[in-house]
Amino acid sequence: MENPIIETNTPILRLNNVSVSYTPGKNAVNNVSVDIEENRITAIMGPSGCGKSTLLRAINRMHDLYPNIKTTGEIYLRGENIMEMDAMTVRRKAGMVFQRPNPFPTMSIAENVLAGYKLNGLRLSRGEKDEIIESSLRDVGLWDEVKDTLNKRGSFLSGGQQQRLCIARAVALKPEVLLMDEPTSALDPIATKRIESLLLELKKQFTIIIVTHNMSQAARISHKSMFMYLGELVEYDYTKKMFTSPTDKRTESYLSGKIG
Repeated sequence: MENPIIETNTPILRLNNVSVSYTPGKNAVNNVSVDIEENRITAIMGPSGCGKSTLLRAINRMHDLYPNIKTTGEIYLRGENIMEMDAMTVRRKAGMVFQRPNPFPTMSIAENVLAGYKLNGLRLSRGEKDEIIESSLRDVGLWDEVKDTLNKRGSFLSGGQQQRLCIARAVALKPEVLLMDEPTSALDPIATKRIESLLLELKKQFTIIIVTHNMSQAARISHKSMFMYLGELVEYDYTKKMFTSPTDKRTESYLSGKIG
């Protein structure tokens, strides 16, 4: 019999009764409570429209940008309630990578990596800039591919390279948590495999939460998985256990393709 996983990690992120509504009286995410462990990959799975991306965006206060979206509950990052922190500070601590690669089109590769510093009004010396550009691009395995073209626009890169540039832009600020909203869904299988390998490396430095439609991706790279359905967190467990013996019938139906 296989030994159970002994969990020693304390949670870096704690969500307490988090709800998000786009229209009054109707929650797109309903009372989600969950603890996320440090230096792990946690997957959020579920059918379209179940609240996966909505929950992810609540973690770095993206909903604040839209006055009609209301977020309630508590989200603690290392014991601090991010709902009471300055939103720009939160976004430095919780970096976001989106579904489609979105390097800033008018910026060079180097400028894209440093974009977070510029947006936050953080001044850097030339030496600091060079060091951050190189280390961030090395972190995502892109340095050797682009080191001679740092002044070219990021939009000239392939789709997979663009997404790695976007990840470099997110890790450049050294966030506590990396939030990824289906980061490989617009990529081909080879680029997808490369990003997955990259995430397994990056979890040594960062805590990663990834929204994915791809169940096999969750099985390959995540330590724990959350299954969401109709705005609710149905199940949260070790990915291996969830895929082999889910405790909720709805999870089982989703994993076997009966709902989705």
